[in-house]
Amino acid sequence: MDRFKLIKEVGDGTFGSVWRAINKQNGEVVAVKKMKRKYYSFEECMSLREVKSLRRMNHSNIVKLKEVIRENDTLYFIMEYMECNLYQLMKDRVKPFSESDVRNWCFQIFQALAYMHQKGYFHRDLKPENLLVSKDILKLADFGLAREVSAAPPYTEYVSTRWYRAPEVLLQSSVYDSAVDMWAMGAIMAELLTLHPLFPGTSEADEILKICNVIGSPDEQSWPQGLSLAEAMKYKFPQVKGNQLSEVMTSASSEAINLISSLCSWDPSKRPKASEVLQHAFFQDCTYVPATVRTRVAGPPKTPPCVGVKGVSGHYIARRYSTGALSTTKPSSSIVKSDSLNKIGVQRKLQMDRQAPQKSTRTTESNSKLNTNRVQARNSPGNPVLRHSRSLPETGRGTMQKVSTITDKLSHMSVTSRTRTTVKPPVPLLKAGHVKADFLGKSDEIPPAKRLTRKLVS
Repeated sequence: MDRFKLIKEVGDGTFGSVWRAINKQNGEVVAVKKMKRKYYSFEECMSLREVKSLRRMNHSNIVKLKEVIRENDTLYFIMEYMECNLYQLMKDRVKPFSESDVRNWCFQIFQALAYMHQKGYFHRDLKPENLLVSKDILKLADFGLAREVSAAPPYTEYVSTRWYRAPEVLLQSSVYDSAVDMWAMGAIMAELLTLHPLFPGTSEADEILKICNVIGSPDEQSWPQGLSLAEAMKYKFPQVKGNQLSEVMTSASSEAINLISSLCSWDPSKRPKASEVLQHAFFQDCTYVPATVRTRVAGPPKTPPCVGVKGVSGHYIARRYSTGALSTTKPSSSIVKSDSLNKIGVQRKLQMDRQAPQKSTRTTESNSKLNTNRVQARNSPGNPVLRHSRSLPETGRGTMQKVSTITDKLSHMSVTSRTRTTVKPPVPLLKAGHVKADFLGKSDEIPPAKRLTRKLVS
């Protein structure tokens, strides 16, 4: 943590506080989430849902988790920094957002949800505070309550903020799925278009009443499972006819109202999937590119777990934690060529040993000096080197300076050709880190949204 300078606390929640910080090595602004409880092993840190879920996800609309650091039994998340969240934009707003802005923001979130649900996770805590904004880019954050779809029930009864909590969770159902995220997004869309929460309940019972006042009470046709849940907990739905969403959202388009109505359906099975929402008429002007066909940007070669690559600035950059699968990438031509040269050198040495044993000592010394020159050239400025090769002992330097005349001439000789050839860049050398290093490589990260007290004004 000495690499980071904490500037200002930007959020404080139940489980941790969030700070805006600067990486002293490269000047990058990051968000540092400091957890309040103590962690006495790094394995315990890596088993957290927030870490496990983000390690599996890499999406442009999901905040990236850069590093996980455990220091003095305190856990830190180093995450991508975003300027603010949607609630902060709404609370300072007088005039509602334009529908084009809402369309752009919600389309990005539904893309993230479609990717997340495809990966087998659902968020369970969607709210404006957890939707972070920087300029026109919106990203999903705070995966502390994320759950695997394949996980066996029962699930936690209390999840998400009450105003965005799905009715099946309000009725203490222990079995639910990604449809709870769809309900929350319907409520968030309505709030963005009106600047007022759609279901601002003060308790679980009042929340259900607020929902009934808007969409009407459920019955045997609309949600039979809900009536069974209510009967099991001895709760009786208020008999309210409800209003039309068009009366509540007078300035919204018919496409927006249609989408919100389908998202806020009593029956979870009747709510559309995130991938289906992206095809809705409300997003007809937006282009969705599935994650499976997106163009992958070529990056540096993959490295095994806890391996660092030394950058131009001379600092080691932590790489993504690998799953341990064997790489199928073919070796580069320079590596193949190096292996071939090594084989030729071994064969040549064996021949010389058979033909002239008396010259073997001299040849070995010459080869050793040539290898020393290669190491020295490889460690020249601008090339990545192994961390332990940063300094050389004095005896090594003295040996390098005593290179024979023949070897010195060979090292300065160059072979020219009439055809131009492109010099291939040297293959970066990798530095193997410790097996139980207390940090996670560059990965997908997350700054939690600023938790603010929201007061209900009658």
